[in-house]
Amino acid sequence: MPTSTKPRTKSATVARLLSRKKGATLHEIAKATQWKPHSCRAFLTAMRKKERVLREERPDGTTSYRIGRESAPEPTSE
Repeated sequence: MPTSTKPRTKSATVARLLSRKKGATLHEIAKATQWKPHSCRAFLTAMRKKERVLREERPDGTTSYRIGRESAPEPTSE
């Protein structure tokens, strides 16, 4: 039975959720970490200072957050 030498932290759990293509909602973060929504928002604020956290709205109207990557500018054809 393989064991991981690196402990899983709540911060790592949230980072993994935010790294998904669809990101994560406050509800998903709270459920995964057992944090209250205000704690999730505080963590996202701290993450914004370290990395680029994007806020976007899903088609069902919920707000999701994800870690954005700097994308290369699209070439313009003139």
